[in-house]
Amino acid sequence: MKTTLLAALGLTLASVCNLALAGPTLDRIEKNGELVNVLMENYPPFSFLNDQNQLDGFDVDVAKAVADKLGVKLRLETPSWDVIAAGRWNGRYDICICSMTPSQARAQVFDFPVTYYASPAVIVVNASDDRIHSAKDLSGLKVGVTSASSYEGYLNKDLVIEGAEDKPLVYPFDAVQVAPYDNDTVAFHDLALGAGVRLDAILTNLVTAQPRIDQDKRFKLAGDALYAEPNAVAIEKDDAEWRAKVESVFAELRQDGTLAAISKKWIGSDISQ
Repeated sequence: MKTTLLAALGLTLASVCNLALAGPTLDRIEKNGELVNVLMENYPPFSFLNDQNQLDGFDVDVAKAVADKLGVKLRLETPSWDVIAAGRWNGRYDICICSMTPSQARAQVFDFPVTYYASPAVIVVNASDDRIHSAKDLSGLKVGVTSASSYEGYLNKDLVIEGAEDKPLVYPFDAVQVAPYDNDTVAFHDLALGAGVRLDAILTNLVTAQPRIDQDKRFKLAGDALYAEPNAVAIEKDDAEWRAKVESVFAELRQDGTLAAISKKWIGSDISQ
């Protein structure tokens, strides 16, 4: 009888310990049976509405793979980027697999367990524009960016990429007129009107820009890439157990080739390395 009681007590303590180890986020995910990922609705090829009016893209597939590894359903939420990047979600969202660049400012409210792809930041101009050949030519011009993005920080000359503090960025331009947009799509619409009509240039991700340039001859790249932009998974700060679980899941997705396959599907090459 004593042995039975001790065994039962041991199981109870083990259950309590396991619950504690789960952490608040993982505990919520397991309790609800779903992973809530937050991302942008209009950021192709990473996240966008397809012909069936369903969210699709690189980030969507990665989020699905993470939910599968966790054995739960996936729910996608698409608030504005300002809301996503501000953090302090208070449990509304579990994770941001949403192409976020880690910066010192964002590290105040987020943890970044893993970098899951990287791509260059580039300048896009109207194809008729012969004024802009590099970043130094942006001085005094109006440049479109996604609001609260790393590109806005770059144009404001205050971007410090978390984990790359020893590689300070170069800002070869004078003051720029920064034009923040909710998403790249609207910015490209404005740039398509002509050089300097509403915008002089757009600063964005090469991976998202290249398909638009290939499909629409009104756009072209101007100069070389400005900096390599790491894109990380973001979670709320100070949840060590959830951070460790995310790191573990992404290690599995790399090892079994899932990340590489998703990358080749959407990008045409493996940018997850």
